[in-house]
Amino acid sequence: MTGTDIVSPLTWESRRTILGMGGADPASAEVDRLPGWVSLLRAPNPGPMTLDGTNTWILRAPGAEYATVIDPGPLDEAHLRRIAELGPYQFILITHGHHDHVEGAERLSELLGGTAVLAVDPAHCRNGEPLDPRESLGGNGLEIHVLDTPGHTGDSVCFLVECGNERVVFTGDTILGCGTTVVAAPDGSLSDYLTSLELLRSYEEVLMLPGHGPARTDTGALAQEYLDHRRERLAQVAAAMAAGAETPEAVVDVVYPDIDPRVRFAAEWSAAAQIDHLRRESAARADGLDRL
Repeated sequence: MTGTDIVSPLTWESRRTILGMGGADPASAEVDRLPGWVSLLRAPNPGPMTLDGTNTWILRAPGAEYATVIDPGPLDEAHLRRIAELGPYQFILITHGHHDHVEGAERLSELLGGTAVLAVDPAHCRNGEPLDPRESLGGNGLEIHVLDTPGHTGDSVCFLVECGNERVVFTGDTILGCGTTVVAAPDGSLSDYLTSLELLRSYEEVLMLPGHGPARTDTGALAQEYLDHRRERLAQVAAAMAAGAETPEAVVDVVYPDIDPRVRFAAEWSAAAQIDHLRRESAARADGLDRL
């Protein structure tokens, strides 16, 4: 897929059913056309957790010699060669260390003759230093700001990219194009994730390009929807725990009774993160009262 096309073979309803996200239609509408300086190559790895597949984003400012790749995806030779054919590239950027985003990075760098791979986690870097959220990456007509957004994983970042008078946020798995994001302990932290959503909520009416699923018109609106959904779930989990559900499995039985069996394991991961978050909050409140 090239240029401004977006293919979304699964409907919003089917994605929402798979990932267990109820409620109304999303506040941020799907996007039919991408900015002219952004292209999408979707990796051939569809599934319940990857939706249509991992979105590999290619950014090239008008007239620029070098482009930038965000999330080369899995180790699929044909997909990586398609990416390489659209080079040359200044660098390869990674939103987080899950294999469906980073597995092909080292091979892509080889195909490109050693192009730098930049990530927060040094283990995923090649020929370059780890990303620092306090700094920006410039050159070739793009200004790329690294947003510190841990929670889905400890090393998750988003990228706010400016090209001319256009701004776009690439969210990786922190916010998906549909459904909800899994926060799995111990690498993931729900407390961090909620803070990251608060940050992304400030990018109102800024185009959102996710790691999976369709692009959406408003990063801030979707971040707010995610926050509302998480708080609703936390209240349900707290009620289930008060009624005696003490394990992730027991919480899922109560809170997610109709979960698709294919992704029950992900619901249990999320439940574990929710239980941990609620217990930490309870302990912090108790400590505060003791101090008083």
